[in-house]
Formats: sequence, structure tokens, C-alpha cells
Amino acid sequence: MRTETRPQPFYPAAAILLLWLLLWATAGCAPRGDGPEGGPELAGSVPPVSAGAAQLQSAALAGVDVLLSDSLGLVRGRRVGLLTNQTGMSAGTWPGGPGTPTSTVDALHAHPDLDLVALFSPEHGLEGGAQAGEKVASGTHLGTGLPVYSLYTETQRPLPHMLEGVDVLLFDIQDVGARYYTYVWTMALAMQAAGQAGIPFVVLDRPNPIGGEHVQGNVLDPAHATFVGLYPVPMRHGLTPGELARLLVGEYGVEVELRVVPVRGWRRSSWYEDTGLAWIPPSPNMPSVESATHYPGTCLFEGTNLSVGRGTERPFQWVGAPWLDGTVLADALNAYALPGVRFEAASFTPWQPGDGKWPGQAVQGVRFVVTDRTLYDPTRAAVAALLEAKRLAGERWQWRGAHFDALAGGPELRQGVDEGRSLEEITASWDEELAAFSRMREPYLLYP
Repeated sequence: MRTETRPQPFYPAAAILLLWLLLWATAGCAPRGDGPEGGPELAGSVPPVSAGAAQLQSAALAGVDVLLSDSLGLVRGRRVGLLTNQTGMSAGTWPGGPGTPTSTVDALHAHPDLDLVALFSPEHGLEGGAQAGEKVASGTHLGTGLPVYSLYTETQRPLPHMLEGVDVLLFDIQDVGARYYTYVWTMALAMQAAGQAGIPFVVLDRPNPIGGEHVQGNVLDPAHATFVGLYPVPMRHGLTPGELARLLVGEYGVEVELRVVPVRGWRRSSWYEDTGLAWIPPSPNMPSVESATHYPGTCLFEGTNLSVGRGTERPFQWVGAPWLDGTVLADALNAYALPGVRFEAASFTPWQPGDGKWPGQAVQGVRFVVTDRTLYDPTRAAVAALLEAKRLAGERWQWRGAHFDALAGGPELRQGVDEGRSLEEITASWDEELAAFSRMREPYLLYP
């Protein structure tokens, strides 16, 4: 892990705003709902969604815009802290809004009914440009002059002095739906800090970009909780940040006064392309929904000496190393006949500031290609790829043991691969774990 520290000024993202303008002009905006100004209720009850909004498939309204449209009672007259990054964007269509996309920071700072007093940022910083593991220092927001407290430096949670003068703490960040992605764990730690400070925590919800129906992979062993998995959820959990926050309060004892402002017009069967929202890369190596689709599986290769293609045009869509034979590996994986995916031999050149594996060298490997994402299980596909790549690599295979076990939620997966067990043997316990998790999460779901 790198220890470089970067201060974090924040500059307006003109290109992002232009993209939002184009997409919203095409997709249109969801109509204002009928929710009460008091806003959605505490975890445990589902906020109302109008029948018309529930049927929308082509346009959604993010939680920040629902807040500013009809739930201002949650923040009116209060001093607000905001945990966000470059994905925190408002459509600007709330009453009195600019009518054009704007950052959540600017939308809240300009709003006359609240006082935005502090900003907090996760891994990758407020602009999202820092590489994985790169420490980001606290700083000042250039547009507003507000303090920006980094939660990816010496601390990963808000400290008491950071919350002084804050009456309510808001969260507005796009997640990708995988256990390893750290934004939701920054959220969890911020929830704990808010609870200890006696201030409410409000999640401005956003869609799960890879859908909310599928729950896949193993469930983390709590004894192996780390910042890439703080609580026992599956590799692909099928939850929005707001739903996960409700689960943390209801099942795992996180003590905080929680409110969730839901996305309007999102359904569990929807993928990000269905929302009408612009895709803003949540981190430098998550450029597309396609990469996010494979990430719950291929991220495991971060714990090996194979590259996942960071810095290339398709990060997390392929894996490789200089000594692999991509054709042989692709043939071996296609022989599994896994539903919804095929494997193609591929060559790519990793980039130095990415995963640091084989920088500048052409590596050989396979590309994961989705053929039916309603059937595709990226976690089982990745286990098959681990088995076959290790077999082909022989003595050249290396684990980054502690990191792999952190990602895998314990050592059992690595041990199963080392022992040469079959895919079926390694994943035999997963279905029962996933069924139990699915039953547990049911009361906390907000979307049909």
C-alpha cells in the first residue's frame, strides 16, 4: 500500500457537468414524489414511493434531489456535514434549483435553508483522482472555503473535533455493490462517529449499479473484518448504501439516529443504464458499469501476482501475467460452461500507478465477457479463474496472502485453491450462507 499523501483542493468538474446535461436532456427527470417534508423514516420502516415513480425504468432521481425536493425537514436550519466525492451530483431540478446538474457540495452550500459547514472525503479523495491505497491529506475546498477532512489518511473515521459544530452528517457517494469497495465502510465508520457525537446520520441514497436482485459469493467471516469488509456481507451484496446502512443498524448494532432519503424511480431489477443518471467513475479504475459487473469476482486477483488491468481501458475485466498462455487459460475456463459469461484470450499492458504489477509489460491472460448478466455470477467465475491460472502458473504463482484473505473474508478460499479442490467443493457452503443473508436483509430493503 502506498503512503503518498496528497492535499485535496477541489475544482469544478466541467466535463462531468456537461455529461450530466447531455444525459438528463435525453432521459428527462423523474417527477416530484408525494413524500412528506419530514422525509423518510428511521431504519426499519420503508419510506413511501408514489406509484408513478415506482414504475419508472428510464429515469431516476438520486437521494440528494429527493432531499432538496421534499425532505428538507431533515436538514432545515441545521449545520450540515457532508461525506461525498465527485459522484455526489444533483440534477439541480429541485424547487429553486439551477435546473442544471451541479455537485452536491455546491447544491447544499447555495441552499438558503441549511448551513453546510464541513466536508469529508473517502478513499481516492474528494475529486476521486488518488490511486488505490494512496493517502489523501485534509485540505480546503477551493470553491466554498470549507474544511475538507480526509477519512483516508491517519484516520478512517470522523474524529470528535471534526464533528464540532455539525448538527447532522450526510452521505452522498456512488457505491459499486461489492464488499471490497471501501466507500460503504467509510459510511459505516462515519455512522458510528455520528452516533457517538449524538448527531443524526442521513444517507442520500444512490442505485446499486449492478442491480439489487443478485446476492453472490461468500459471506465474510467476522473474525477477518478489515476495511475491505467490515461486516459479514457477501462479495456481491445487492444493496444500496441506504439499505446497507439500515442493515448495519438493525442487525449489527451500529447505534445512530439514521434516516435514508431513497432514490426515486429505481427498482431492484434495474442496472445503472436504466436510471438515466450519468456514470461518473467512482474511482480511477472503475470507468464503466462493465468493470463494476466483474469487480465482485476479479478484485480477488488483487491478492495475487496477476494484474487486473489497472490503468488500462478495461480494468477488472481481464487478468493476466507475462508468463500466462491466454489461449490455454481461456479454453480451460470456457470448458466450465459457466452461465452468462465467456472467456477470450487477451493481451494488455498494465500502468505503473495502477496495481504495480508488470508495469509497462505486455501481459497475457483472459478477458471476462458477459453474455447474459442476469445469469452471470462473477464470484464463481473468478474462483474458476483462480484455480486454472494457478494450475497453469505453477511455481510462478504468488499469493499476496494477507491481502487476498482480507478480500476473500478469510483464508478458506485461498486454502481451497492451494489444495486443488474443485469449484463445486470450494463454493459448496455459499448457497446456504447466501440464503441466510438474503432472509436477513429482507426487512431492510427499500425498493421493489
